[in-house]
Amino acid sequence: MSTLLTLLPVAAASLRRRRAAFAGSYLALTLGVTLVATTGVLLNDTIGDDSPLGAPSLHKVLTFASGMAAFVAVFVVASTFAFAVAQRRQETALLRAVGATPRQVQLLIMGEALVIALAAVVSGCLLALPAAPVLAAWLVARGAAPAGFTAQPAPAPLLVAAAVGLAVALLGAFAASVRASQVRPVEALGEAAVDGRVMTPVRWACAALQLGGLLATLAFYLCSPLLPSAPGGGGGAQVQDPQFATQWVMAIDLMAIVALSLFAPLLVPALVRLLTWPLRRTVSAPALLARQNALTSVRRTVSTATPAFLVIALTGTAVGSTAAFADAMTAQGRAATAARYVLRPGTAPLPADAARQLTTAQPGLRATATTSLVISGLGADAASFADRSENSAASVPSAATVVDGDLATAFTLPAVHGTAADLHGQSLAASTDQAAAHDWHLGDQVRLRLADDTVVSLRLSLVYRTQLGLDEVLIAGDAVAGHLGGTHPSAVYLGTAPAAPPPGTVLTDAQHPGPDPGARYSWIVMTTVLGPALLYALLAIVNTMVMSAADRRRDFAVLRLAGTERRQVLGMVALEALLVVATAAVLGLLVTAVTQVGTSALLNHRILAGQTSVALHLPWLPLGGAGLLCVLLALAASLLPSRLALSGPGRTA
Repeated sequence: MSTLLTLLPVAAASLRRRRAAFAGSYLALTLGVTLVATTGVLLNDTIGDDSPLGAPSLHKVLTFASGMAAFVAVFVVASTFAFAVAQRRQETALLRAVGATPRQVQLLIMGEALVIALAAVVSGCLLALPAAPVLAAWLVARGAAPAGFTAQPAPAPLLVAAAVGLAVALLGAFAASVRASQVRPVEALGEAAVDGRVMTPVRWACAALQLGGLLATLAFYLCSPLLPSAPGGGGGAQVQDPQFATQWVMAIDLMAIVALSLFAPLLVPALVRLLTWPLRRTVSAPALLARQNALTSVRRTVSTATPAFLVIALTGTAVGSTAAFADAMTAQGRAATAARYVLRPGTAPLPADAARQLTTAQPGLRATATTSLVISGLGADAASFADRSENSAASVPSAATVVDGDLATAFTLPAVHGTAADLHGQSLAASTDQAAAHDWHLGDQVRLRLADDTVVSLRLSLVYRTQLGLDEVLIAGDAVAGHLGGTHPSAVYLGTAPAAPPPGTVLTDAQHPGPDPGARYSWIVMTTVLGPALLYALLAIVNTMVMSAADRRRDFAVLRLAGTERRQVLGMVALEALLVVATAAVLGLLVTAVTQVGTSALLNHRILAGQTSVALHLPWLPLGGAGLLCVLLALAASLLPSRLALSGPGRTA
């Protein structure tokens, strides 16, 4: 204990000297806790989800946003804490030289991390209180949340965010402290920071496990048949349901990003050599120094490149996958549309009996109206539904489409069992995934609860292959007549152009409809899930670059005393920043290319399955924009602190 107390002044001196490192760790953890707490507060407010009709489940969207926030926070915080400890290698060796044991070094580092973490989680939770209402207002403005939705502060999500922040900080500090405790005392005499083995046994094990998990998850998804849900379980447990494909793709993309990041210490030196190959024979001192600094300080290069890699990789995979699914939804919707024209609401809603008005006014005109309807009871089988029908909260709400008219006039659906002509009277149609989830068979009587709390029993007359942009339950108009509660049709599908469309409506060509309306929500979901996490990663770029620049005062002083001009030092710093972002961009592009090839193959061969197809397009514009933003932030965050460090007289200590 006395030895430990003796070492405290040395540790305190190290803290004062490395203020930027500890401030950077505090900032990274504070923002990470803010991000997790903000999404957690909103997630807590969406229990008993009442999303607007036609919009994706707000609770599911915020669940993914929370998961993405935690993923990026863990990534950045662990990397930042490890970088902060690695910067103190010489000070750690000095502690070892004056008698500190490896265990004492670990205790000091863990104690420092605990102090920083406690301060950061309190700050992060306080910042989440004003941040959550801002995100809620954004969701309401985009139509993804019901009017009046706002954040209600609750202790549970704040405590969870604080616990996550503490756990990540302490685990990251523990891994770094184990590595620091192995520093030899003789390293206190060294002046140069040259990294030796950066792929430690623990990192090798984690990388191998992550790669194995990625391959196993991919094989499971591609090879698993449909898994029906348990009776009364609410459905939605199918592994291969196209409606859940985006969730699987997102999970696989994130696993690929983690796997590549774990192998980064192996890939970064090779990429640096490749990118700087033209500079080998140059006589420019800044270029040569930048190259050698990146090669010798691999940990610093990897740590500063990690946030930029996250920004570029997440942008490429998320935007690319969203665009691919939006294209697939539009292409499949066009292929499944049998009508020649579509009449939609414009400045006025469609009349409730729009299809009948049009066919009465124009004999021979084929018109079919569709109306969105909320139903429940899909989670109950026929035997148990009567017991559950008294408690509507026990039923799972779902969206359905009411078809008023001939289904074949509106859609050409790939029928698996039955025909489109069978959807009439007291009947419904269901997708293959809904039928598998609830063990429905052609001719079964299916009991549903309508929006007005009426329970109906309908015959399953058609099972069609699941469509991305179409509800998974279609109900004949006659079956719910009088139970729509004044709901207006969302569209009227027409075989020919009407002579006199209702005033205030919009008539479009069904074969050139533009993007599927559901694709708009896909972009809103992507922005909600990815936006806060990307903002955090961009701030982390600034944070790690400032930490790196503040740690190099001695290096700059030595260069100045050796006769290097200030502009040459700044040129070296700028080239290093560009090299770091270029390395991150190559890794991000690699992940994007691999995942998008897989997404395109999944869409064409398993979901669209010959009905139509989509081409592979990499999101070059978003990738370029993300890369440019990373370059600008990295240059500003490295040049400004470096310029301040060079403003004083040259000194080596």
